[in-house]
Amino acid sequence: MTSPHDDVTGALLAQAEQLKLEARHEEALLVLERMLADDPKNVAALEEVADNELSLERFDRAVAAAEQALALDPESCEGHYVLGFVASHEERWREAVASLREANRIDPNNPEILRCLGWAIFSGGNATEGVVTLERSLNLDEVNPLTLCDLGVVYLQLREFSKAKALLRRALELDPENARVRECLEVTEKIERSGEEGSGTWDRGSGEKGEQ
Repeated sequence: MTSPHDDVTGALLAQAEQLKLEARHEEALLVLERMLADDPKNVAALEEVADNELSLERFDRAVAAAEQALALDPESCEGHYVLGFVASHEERWREAVASLREANRIDPNNPEILRCLGWAIFSGGNATEGVVTLERSLNLDEVNPLTLCDLGVVYLQLREFSKAKALLRRALELDPENARVRECLEVTEKIERSGEEGSGTWDRGSGEKGEQ
């Protein structure tokens, strides 16, 4: 039998989750701060703080909350994911891969974790495993523009232009207002025409957070 305190905690978490889904991150954080004032060791609330701060691109705060969650629960999937995401954003590929592998161990077949893991593996120098991991993510969520864009850029860097264009065009169909996808498609077509090298550093969209 649940206690009244547990019922209140569950209701507040549900409220914070709904606010997050509506992109009302600051309001969600206010709810979570109330919860943590009452129980500073609430791992679920710390995970939600990390997730909201990540969406707001306040990476230092996201990392701090993720580290607190992991200190209390080393099996916090969200904690490992947030640390991996931020490390990837900062191009610390080895750390990103290590954290995201832990997240994937705890929550296998999560397409968002696999998306970020695949990009980090590829960017860290293992092209084959990176592509396979991104393809797994896409198989699990075939209509995710972020995954389609990531995989399209990977195939561009591998100079597989037909695959790159097909993936990027599909991403654009799903998200016509996405300027990053449009830019990647234009660059792909330009490189194919001119024969330029398709390598380099890309801000391709894994800097955008998807939903787990």
